[in-house]
Amino acid sequence: MIPTPRAHACDRVLSMALYPWAITGPMLSVVANILGHRLAGDALDTGSLEKRDPKALTILNSSTAPASQGNAVAVLPIHGVLAPRMNALSDISGGATYEQASAALREIMAKPEVGTIVLDIDSPGGSVLGVSEFARELLKARTTKKIVAQANFEMCSAAYWLGACATEVVASPSAMVGSIGVYSLHEDLSKALEQMGVKLTYVSAGKFKVDGNEAEPLSDTARKRLQGLVDAHYARFVGDVAKGRGVVETAVRSGYGEGTALTADEALSAGLVDRIGTLDETLARVLPSGTTAPVAIAATPAPSDTPQELTRATGQDRKARLRAAQRELQLLGS
Repeated sequence: MIPTPRAHACDRVLSMALYPWAITGPMLSVVANILGHRLAGDALDTGSLEKRDPKALTILNSSTAPASQGNAVAVLPIHGVLAPRMNALSDISGGATYEQASAALREIMAKPEVGTIVLDIDSPGGSVLGVSEFARELLKARTTKKIVAQANFEMCSAAYWLGACATEVVASPSAMVGSIGVYSLHEDLSKALEQMGVKLTYVSAGKFKVDGNEAEPLSDTARKRLQGLVDAHYARFVGDVAKGRGVVETAVRSGYGEGTALTADEALSAGLVDRIGTLDETLARVLPSGTTAPVAIAATPAPSDTPQELTRATGQDRKARLRAAQRELQLLGS
């Protein structure tokens, strides 16, 4: 018998499947596998993920903070898969949500002592739902405070959408940047459900209410609708990047990699970033003279409905957990 997922978890998975993504190709296979198993009713065991106390996610103030107004620096980490709300994917990736990042940004903007914000970005991108709203918050914020987006080490798709809206974009020497594009995916589970002896019957009202459901191949009308959504979000993506980088939209569409992720050197040549440097070098450059540490490090607070299996936000830990999750998914499918 197939276990029934919790209603709120199923709703989130369905919403993730039905809307476009701005995320890198390698992460797509992970997303597709997780969505496929969750829609089929399989439970993903996240119990092995390292836990951390969400109470530890606070604003830390350095004792070296200078007293002068506007002379302080805040670091805002944006790590892992980006989503409008916390879910299984952001648990696995150690990801962030737009609500978390927005709340942290507003808190920093309210501090008159902070004059510069460094976005410490290491993300393959994520959902398009909520990204443009936060991107425009960044565009507004940079009119009063300097915002430096640091690719440390991945700033792709939705993550670059955000980074491009900073005052300045810096890439670590080994960073990957860009991947400007949007796509949607449809998991056709009809054969898998048939093999398990499961037949789904939809009872609906509204001509296209269940068009594009996972129990049958994608119809022409559903494909057209999904393509329209992808095109609309891509146009918004291009428009926000063009505003952020101060270029025309045609330059973004044809000269910013056309959907590919670029190396730091390639990104600099193409105009996606302003300079190449490590996070430490960026902090040394923007910190007031004589200060040896960031004045404030903002960690995005966990929302009230966040599961407790929050993963450590370091690159090595995220990659290890991602590999572990992939192995679990392979076992589920064997």
